[in-house]
Amino acid sequence: MGRSGVLNDALRTMYNAERRFKRQVVLKTTSNLLENFLAVMQKHGFVGDVRREEENRVARLHVELHGRLNKVGACTPRYEVGVPKIKRWADRLLPMKQFGYVVLTTSRGVMDHEEAQERRVGGQLLGFFY
Repeated sequence: MGRSGVLNDALRTMYNAERRFKRQVVLKTTSNLLENFLAVMQKHGFVGDVRREEENRVARLHVELHGRLNKVGACTPRYEVGVPKIKRWADRLLPMKQFGYVVLTTSRGVMDHEEAQERRVGGQLLGFFY
């Protein structure tokens, strides 16, 4: 089985660990984009402490799970989303209004869809969680 992407693999690992009621998960492949995605999740309280550990030039992330994660996923391909279409994508990916977040990468950094609408910036669709 080949890799489908660092972000997708990490989010799938977190989702599977959450379904097995694990309290912590170790992500073996990392990227700056993944760390920024986890920072957005941490800001909203879906994950706890995120610790980076480097051993022999191999980085690993230790993520504390709170048990609040129902579904998490990466969107491939990363569609370009303008400001008027952010709400439409949020309605398509999330189960109901005001429940969950869609994560975008913009010229001002990685942020959720509500913050992107407030700042009036569009970007590329990364994933979602609720």
